[in-house]
Amino acid sequence: MQAEGAFAILERALEESVRNQIEEKVASGGRMTDADARYLYEEASLDDLSRWASAVRSRFHDPGAATYLVMRIINYTNVCVALCDYCAFYRLPKSPEGYVLGFDEICAKIDELIALGGDFVGFNGGFNPKLHIDWYEDLYRNVRARYGDQIEFYALTVAELMYVAKISRISYLQACDRLKKAGVRWITGGGSEILTNEFRSRHSPQKYTADEYIEAQRAVIHSGLNTTATMVIGFDESIEERIEHLRRVRALHDETNGIFSLLSWTYKPDNTQLGGHELSHEAYWRHLAVSRLYLDKVKHIRTSVLTQNEHALHGLHFGADDFDVPLEDEVTQLAGATINRNIEEILAACRREGFQPHYRHIAQHATRSAH
Repeated sequence: MQAEGAFAILERALEESVRNQIEEKVASGGRMTDADARYLYEEASLDDLSRWASAVRSRFHDPGAATYLVMRIINYTNVCVALCDYCAFYRLPKSPEGYVLGFDEICAKIDELIALGGDFVGFNGGFNPKLHIDWYEDLYRNVRARYGDQIEFYALTVAELMYVAKISRISYLQACDRLKKAGVRWITGGGSEILTNEFRSRHSPQKYTADEYIEAQRAVIHSGLNTTATMVIGFDESIEERIEHLRRVRALHDETNGIFSLLSWTYKPDNTQLGGHELSHEAYWRHLAVSRLYLDKVKHIRTSVLTQNEHALHGLHFGADDFDVPLEDEVTQLAGATINRNIEEILAACRREGFQPHYRHIAQHATRSAH
């Protein structure tokens, strides 16, 4: 019994030592280690996480403010051969439920977005073997010609870019250059989910390795396009796998200074082969704080209204500084997400959390492309 008591005392002392080291790093601008991240995920109190993440957030942003976008994700095709077991959206090429939206259908969605006060579109589809690089060039050239700078858009996810380059038999850089000439400014970091080779071999073996993904995103940055990081949590990933994902993002940003933001959201299990249960709100807030603390040079940590609804706004207390008000996303809606199109209700929830929302206009979207 005495040995057990001594062990407990030693364990508490070690935990307090780690806590004090993190406290000092937050105060001095020191960098979190993987061991620190593990403590933050598994041991740190929510109060400590909120305080530390808010302190790091304040290096970049007004502590009492948050920025937001009104946007929609246009799922231009649901045809995909990636066979990810966590996806409720995709249909195989010969499925009668498969579709590719026409240009007029896409424009109708953009027009509705503009009418509701939004100006940002995310194009997100799948690995459709019939859509080569010229299809995307035509789409984005026509979108840019019709709307000019009235809207901005994420043209593809990094994962989609990889597939399009492969089936078009061109390099990632060649694909990026062609898309730039068609008016593209952004390739979002979607399709990353969890960036470990082990996770991807378990759940999305057709969707490229984590190493290949980083290679493609590096090419996006080197081409002069803007990009973001994304992460989805709540599958069966381990804490070590989450930390590896963050470590890869941090290393790429250290190398390139090319990551505009990290957006994390929670896996939705409805209608998927993988199934399971959704992560708790508290676990999501904890992850936001770890992301802000570990990704110490990434300016924007974004919280997901799409998957957390109003609970996402409490994430502003855990290091997040920015959020979307989404009008549509079939991928997550089919897996159980619910969308509130009442923009004022969402902004009111932001204010109740003690943050004044400010619209992030198109001029604020651009980073490297503006220089």
